[in-house]
Amino acid sequence: MNPKYPEIAVDLSQQDGNAFYIIGAVRKALRRAGLTANEIAKFTDEAKAGDYDHLLQTCIEWVELIDA
Repeated sequence: MNPKYPEIAVDLSQQDGNAFYIIGAVRKALRRAGLTANEIAKFTDEAKAGDYDHLLQTCIEWVELIDA
């Protein structure tokens, strides 16, 4: 499955896997790529809508994760 924004890559390899960090890192990457606040809010709402596995799956659906 290809992510919604495959040109946006987020490197999580050097992080501890904290959910808040992951959401923040993806939001930052989305912002840098020029996505609208509304689109970033959609990502955030979806990422927070479930457990940790749902968070990771949402990230994979939106961006390219490196070493996740």
